[in-house]
Amino acid sequence: MGRYVVRRLLQMAPVFLGATLLIFLMVNVMGDPVAGLCGERQCDAATTARLKQEFGLDRPVWQQYLTYMGNVFTGDFGTAFNGQPVTELMATAFPVTARLTVVAILFEIVIGITLGVITGMRRGRPVDTGVLLATLVVISVPTFVTGLLLQLLLGVEWGWIRPSVSPQAAFGELIVPGLVLASVSLAYVTRLTRTSIAENRRADYVRTAVAKGLPRHRVVTRHLLRNSLIPVITFIGADIGFLMGGAIVTERIFNVHGVGYQLYQGILRQNTQTVVGFVTVLVLVFLVTNLLVDLLYAVLDPRIRYA
Repeated sequence: MGRYVVRRLLQMAPVFLGATLLIFLMVNVMGDPVAGLCGERQCDAATTARLKQEFGLDRPVWQQYLTYMGNVFTGDFGTAFNGQPVTELMATAFPVTARLTVVAILFEIVIGITLGVITGMRRGRPVDTGVLLATLVVISVPTFVTGLLLQLLLGVEWGWIRPSVSPQAAFGELIVPGLVLASVSLAYVTRLTRTSIAENRRADYVRTAVAKGLPRHRVVTRHLLRNSLIPVITFIGADIGFLMGGAIVTERIFNVHGVGYQLYQGILRQNTQTVVGFVTVLVLVFLVTNLLVDLLYAVLDPRIRYA
């Protein structure tokens, strides 16, 4: 196991460098940061030259990237155009989005897996058909439509929630935004769990467990569910990074000042330091999450061993 972890960590290094290089190049070609900094009024030549020199934009892109990566390894993600260090923005944004992601993942695990097990054990019955239709509707409706409808009904019309989340963004305020963020993924988890349960029900080890006279709940929880969760865990593990990086729409609707909000502001103002810094951390989240998911396989299936 230890050798496998070391090998995976060594493999993550070129992936991290390649991903950050692509992000850095794409962000630098999306527009002129100085123009975004100056706003609607065009900067004069002297001001443009001074700003480019101040932020290192007058050097070749490869030199900017090497300088940036050298600073990243020392914990310096640069300075935003408003003079605030990017690390300060991260310190306020990532905890908020982390709480929002935890709420969304809990919805996926509790509701998605539960519905998947129920429908997988009752495949072809009315409850199975009803859940499949409901998940298809959820997948078909865009997230911004779901978010705006829930905000209008629960926040404006009925007054059950606050239409906008407070700056503290406590867990209680993030329940509805978390449900909106997890809605599509929850539907996929339900369908994936259903398919996996239905397929493994016909496996030999399940028939053997039933023939031995084991209680039904033990057959489902200890044998059937444990092996059926491997593809589900893979999806949820990858979804953690997608939820943290893809929360722009949800955070904009409910005024959550998290990672999505900062990325939106950075893209809108063409603030390359902010965008690249936040996406660099999200790449690390993806890589670490995938490693943890791979290690979790051995826990779910004793037949999997890493050399």
